[in-house]
This record gives sequence, structure tokens and C-alpha cells, in this order.
Amino acid sequence: MHSKPITEQSSSYRHLEKMSTLEILNNINQEDRSVPEAVAKVIPKIEIVVDQITDRMLSGGRLFYVGAGTSGRLGIVDASECPPTFGVDHDLVIGIIAGGDSAIRKAVEFAEDDPEGGWRDLQDHNLKDNDFLIGIAASGTTPYVVGALKNAGRNGIGTACITCNMNSPVAEAAEFPIEVITGPEFVTGSTRMKAGTAQKLVLNMISTSVMIKLGRVEDNKMVDMQLSNEKLVDRGTKMVMEKTGWEYEKSKSELLKHGSVRKTINKSSD
Repeated sequence: MHSKPITEQSSSYRHLEKMSTLEILNNINQEDRSVPEAVAKVIPKIEIVVDQITDRMLSGGRLFYVGAGTSGRLGIVDASECPPTFGVDHDLVIGIIAGGDSAIRKAVEFAEDDPEGGWRDLQDHNLKDNDFLIGIAASGTTPYVVGALKNAGRNGIGTACITCNMNSPVAEAAEFPIEVITGPEFVTGSTRMKAGTAQKLVLNMISTSVMIKLGRVEDNKMVDMQLSNEKLVDRGTKMVMEKTGWEYEKSKSELLKHGSVRKTINKSSD
């Protein structure tokens, strides 16, 4: 008989319904504190993945995330934040979720159980051999993700995974596995908690590091961010002021004219 994956093992806490609100919150927080430590242990694995993705993107490749449920949603969130934050095209980082876009809001029954579904959904994007695929699955067993990784590997596409169990089918299918072992959840099996937090942290690290290495950050500033609301226009204006010494109104008008902090600063030195 197989032992349960660690993400499915029984919580270290009993009788949650008898806890006070403060006890519940303190205990969740206590568990959450262990997540960054678990991520720290796999930074060398994350480093390899970042460098693999960067090399492929420099030769025209793209990054794909594939997942189901919470894992799929986390990939879509990370992908969707790259264009406004770093000014890249929407098709440079692409998130794919089992069950399609409707699964972002509502679970699609059994979509994650189709071992050919992930690869089939990837076919809509005309994959190239310089693309890179990250499969996201807390359990490490999701057939939708395992199948996508196996097929991608057979077709010469670079693959990695983010999972929270050791020696899983997802890790076996990925060329560069990242296994963040976060342990049993506060609510048994609820991997949207610690496992989801770990996946979010790793995704942040990967996409941010890649964008920095691609030159999308200058000093510590998002110089290519999209000016999609007043808060971002104000932030960009202050960046321009800092670099050029212009007054606020001139900085803002020049920023709006040129469309990005980087272009405005470059024009100021012409």
C-alpha cells in the first residue's frame, strides 16, 4: 500500500472547529512561516530554471505554465502580470489551465484527469523548440500536467515543474524539477494554503528574475511598465523626475507622450 503524499497527510492540528478565531489565525500563520524556508532550500534548482528560460527567450522562445485548479490559476495570475509590470507582449508568458478560461472562476469537473488535455491545449500556440514549459501541480500527480510535460519533452521543449511532494510523476516527467516540500496543510489536503503560497513565491522568483535578466528592469525600477491607471502614471512620473530633474507636470506630460519611463528618459538625453 502506497503512503500518502505529504500534501495529503493529516494536519498537525486537531479539532479546528473548537479553536478560537485567534488560535486559528495564529496556527495558520505559524504554518505559513515555514514556506519561505522550504523555498530557500530549492533556490539552486530555481536558478537553473531561470537561466534555461532566459536563454530560450533570448533566442525568441516563450514561457508556458500548465496547471489545474489552484495551481493553474496561480500560473495564469503570474503570466497575466508580466505585460503590465514589464511591458512585454501578452504572448511571451502564457498560462494554461485545465478546463479552459472558465476554470479560472469555477472548477471544471475531471478536466485535470485527462492525460492528453494539457498537450492538446498547448497545440493552440504553435510550440517551438526554444519554448519552455513549467508544469505546476502541488500533488505532483495531476494527469493533465504530467501528460503535457511528457509530450513537451518528447518534442524537444525544455520542461520544469513546481510541486510540493517528493518523487512524484510530475517531477519524473520534468527535465528540471523544483520540489518545495511544505508538509501537511493546516486543513488536511487544502493545498491552496502552504503549497499554493510556495508555488506563488517560486513563480514570482522565476518570472521576475527572467525579466531582470532580459533587461526589463533598470536599477530597481519597472521602466517598461504599462501606464494603465493613474497610480502607475504617478509612479512613472516620479521615476522620470528622479532621472531627469524635471518638475512633476513636465515629467508627466513627457511620459504620456512617449508611453514608457524608459522611452521618456532616453528622449530626455537626446
